[in-house]
Amino acid sequence: MKECCSSGPNPSKIKKVEPGKVAEILESFEHRVDSLIMILQDIQEEYRYLPEEALRIVADDLDLPLSQLYEVATFYRSFSLKPRGMHEIKVCLGTACHLRNGPLILESFERELSVERGSTTSDLAFTLETVNCVGACALAPVVIVDSEYYGNSRPSNVKGILKKYKK
Repeated sequence: MKECCSSGPNPSKIKKVEPGKVAEILESFEHRVDSLIMILQDIQEEYRYLPEEALRIVADDLDLPLSQLYEVATFYRSFSLKPRGMHEIKVCLGTACHLRNGPLILESFERELSVERGSTTSDLAFTLETVNCVGACALAPVVIVDSEYYGNSRPSNVKGILKKYKK
């Protein structure tokens, strides 16, 4: 991998936490503890991850220990404590996809993006992940970018897929 991207996202590209925005989200759920997951979902949608500063605001507002917010955030796979890319790429490595060159497709994405699976590009454009199965085995191997499925993918398709999402 290229050295430029191994240290993670560029801090200057990460959206700063606005306490007023977090307060708006809390207000929209009437500061209810039983809405914690939905509050965290909205915060993640706003910032593309759950920043510590935002979690502290929520913990104080809801009178919960910060550790409880971290328990929820780490229990659910859909939450991230690290900045995520604008576009999320998921390469299926389920049995059908694995047998039809899913690992080679993953390697192509890693090479083109200069990141390893589970990482985000330094410009916060892409996050690359693997999934165990997307339930589309007839289309194997499958790549999902955001919510768009690319069936019967090949390593040679990777550049074309990325081109659609690069600015």
